[in-house]
Amino acid sequence: MTSTAQHTQVVQKQFGEQASAYLSSAVHAQGAEFGLLKAELEGKSSARVLDLGCGAGHVSFHVAALVKEVVAYDLSQQMLDVVSSAAVDRGLNNISTVCGAAERLPFADGEFDYVFSRYSAHHWSDLGLALREVRRVLKPGGVAAFIDVMSPGSPLFDTYLQSVEVLRDTSHVRDYSAGEWMHQINEAGLQVRSTQRQRLRLEFASWIERMRTPLVMSAAIRQLQQSMGTEVRAYFEIESDGSFSTDVLVLWAEK
Repeated sequence: MTSTAQHTQVVQKQFGEQASAYLSSAVHAQGAEFGLLKAELEGKSSARVLDLGCGAGHVSFHVAALVKEVVAYDLSQQMLDVVSSAAVDRGLNNISTVCGAAERLPFADGEFDYVFSRYSAHHWSDLGLALREVRRVLKPGGVAAFIDVMSPGSPLFDTYLQSVEVLRDTSHVRDYSAGEWMHQINEAGLQVRSTQRQRLRLEFASWIERMRTPLVMSAAIRQLQQSMGTEVRAYFEIESDGSFSTDVLVLWAEK
């Protein structure tokens, strides 16, 4: 079995078992970025949108009423089953689901006007390959938006962030810095239109519970938090209960 196939199995196991929890997660259901996505789609009623790494479908649900069609795409079939059921409950009959990996999109060249991806890219085994696939399936002049937890770039802060992420969720690959994102976007043949930094507050207990992180791993995270220097604790605004803040990147790109 290849390392990519093994990672796929980890992702499917991690998220399949927690699919319903992500549908009800306030962190995933809310965010200022939804307003940005909807503003981009105003007047684009004939557009086709790919929700790449859709998770429980929050992007799809927010934008479906504005466009002709949304394809919700994810590696976890159990996540997609949650999306399909919730779309029916909400009367959104223009959302379809397709299962697969970001690095191998089963779509024709130039099939989509927009590709949106929110809190998914840090699970992809090969960001560059996935971005080249995004470029391929976008129409000429098509637009992509990527929203994800962002590494601060500093080696110290980066090491801490990646450590707590993989302790919490073994399907984590990497939170990329803004510089890494822009390099990969350019290498894929896309043009960066704009970037924006946001801050995301994460309540520790629900953050752990959502992923069903084993007790030994969550205890390791708390020990790591308490062992880090004051600069790390201050940057991530780590509180006594483990709750903390992290950076989020909103990046817009065009083909």
